[in-house]
Amino acid sequence: MPNSKRPAPAATKTAAPDRRSKVQSAGMGMSILKALAGMGGAASLTALAARVDENPSKVHRYLASLVEADLVVQDISSSHYVLGPESLAIGLAAMRQSDPLTLAAAELVQLGESRNLSCFVSVLGNCGPTIVRWSEPTQPVAVNVRIGSVMPVLWSATGRAFGAFSRSTAQLEALIAHELEIATPRQRALLADRRAADHLFEEIRARGCAPVSDLYLNGISAVAAPVRNADGAVPVVITALGPSGAFDPSPGGEIAGAVRQAAAAVSKRLGHGGVVILPI
Repeated sequence: MPNSKRPAPAATKTAAPDRRSKVQSAGMGMSILKALAGMGGAASLTALAARVDENPSKVHRYLASLVEADLVVQDISSSHYVLGPESLAIGLAAMRQSDPLTLAAAELVQLGESRNLSCFVSVLGNCGPTIVRWSEPTQPVAVNVRIGSVMPVLWSATGRAFGAFSRSTAQLEALIAHELEIATPRQRALLADRRAADHLFEEIRARGCAPVSDLYLNGISAVAAPVRNADGAVPVVITALGPSGAFDPSPGGEIAGAVRQAAAAVSKRLGHGGVVILPI
């Protein structure tokens, strides 16, 4: 009687290594794609191998598979490898899902809950920085600003973040000029003219956030940080606020660090490269 077939121990033993090998291969392919994207989307084999710290012959083998999948193509004139149509399709799909306001609102909830903070998201509307999302802690702060409120550029943390990190536009310049023109004596003592405002914006850029205490709202402190998209523009700003006696807005404090981190997380999702706390 012929022997019945036994389970193949060798196959069982090699199954796990095979899976690990496939995972490692996929990981290397992704590393090469990420490196290529980080080098501007085009690079020579030598430069790409140096970037991922691998032997050029090994990188070439992976590139051949990526070319076959249309994730990478090789430019005939320069022999450089560039991101292919499938990579572009993936990028476009990700961009369609990356709405700044939606991403910032989700991050806002996490920031508020983790730190028990009142915080909000603003956009630069026609009349100025406008609150569009709000998150309250278990014990909300009593303030007379809510969704739809318009903040000044020069006298609020939110406005200062837009003023410091946004690209100069006719609208923004007009808002700043108007606020300087109607400034109170107390406000003029803080910012006498546009030159003083520019110096303030430089300091804010160096800090990576805009802190204020008892400025726009008496007894309220706040800190704001910008969210940037892929081209460096600032679609929204994230702000946290609280009673001045119990809220530390200083750039080196924990709250400011959390707000910067939240803004950086959204910026990374928008394709900005994840660094929003450095001067521009």
